[in-house]
Amino acid sequence: MASTASSHPGSPVPDDPLAATYDEFGRRWAHGTSPLYEDWATGIARDAEVLGLIRTLPAPKRQPNLVFAAARWEGAPLDPYPAWREWLTAHWTQVAETALERATQTNEVNRCATLMPVMSQIDGPVALLEVGTAAGLCLYPDRYAYRYDSPGGERTLAPTGATAAVTLACRLDDADSAPTRLPDVAWRAGIDLAPIDAGDADAVAWLETLIWPGPDHDARRARLRGAASLAAADPPRIVRGDLLERLEPLAADAPAEATLVVFHSAVLLYLDAAQRRRFADVIAALGTRTGRRVVWLSNETLGTLPEIDARVPADLDTHHRFVQTVDGVPVALANQHGATYETVPFRT
Repeated sequence: MASTASSHPGSPVPDDPLAATYDEFGRRWAHGTSPLYEDWATGIARDAEVLGLIRTLPAPKRQPNLVFAAARWEGAPLDPYPAWREWLTAHWTQVAETALERATQTNEVNRCATLMPVMSQIDGPVALLEVGTAAGLCLYPDRYAYRYDSPGGERTLAPTGATAAVTLACRLDDADSAPTRLPDVAWRAGIDLAPIDAGDADAVAWLETLIWPGPDHDARRARLRGAASLAAADPPRIVRGDLLERLEPLAADAPAEATLVVFHSAVLLYLDAAQRRRFADVIAALGTRTGRRVVWLSNETLGTLPEIDARVPADLDTHHRFVQTVDGVPVALANQHGATYETVPFRT
């Protein structure tokens, strides 16, 4: 496989929001973690013809992750942009059909490692409700083993009396962030527009295709397969539907004695600003309306909600990082693939 970081001359196609989207994806998200995707994305940003092809898709289907995965699903070579572009234009009909049929539902199970510092501090049993759950692989934080590396050394955590099929690794900037126990999960459920059956080999193969190419991501593919086997053996409850409509009814099914933990990672960016506001309002009122304790745990990109952005210092590097919040208050930066967890001073 040949791949190089972007060296495309010139600027993105001017006055074109789609070109700007691909350029930002390449330079902000793929840079440093997937040279090939950086090359493809920044190449497209400067290519009016390919942008025109992508623009024939409905707006929600134009995102780089989906277009790139659809191309790979159809057999695209993992070559630098010029050769890949030639293949893409020749096979666009098949790529477009796959993009229309499928969706981006990356289940990065290692994100559990960045959720655990908060989940492990919640007393008593918890009821987990994940929105945008896909195959529900992140609904099993109590079934995985963990290895945390920090300036204070290494700390491991594993289910008692069992051998975990998957070990999640995370680097901490502060040893005090390392969880000391697994959560006591009394109930688990999720919501997704298009739930995935972890026992469906085709569906899992698509999830694997959504993982970016390259040896740096081999461990992610192995974790996905291990977590999918676990979920297939004990399928979670996943409700099909819109998170804005399904959240409150599903929350009502959780056992009353458990603290309800509503969580998500990289989900709200797919909603518009009005929908994100409505979701935040529903979460804020959920405890009062259900008469129970609710914890809202979120891993989302900067720019999701203005009141969260206002607490993030302007000079803070959020490259490849989610802003993790608890009940709408920033507490840490979490790597998009769960590799790092950093506690930083946020504005009050």
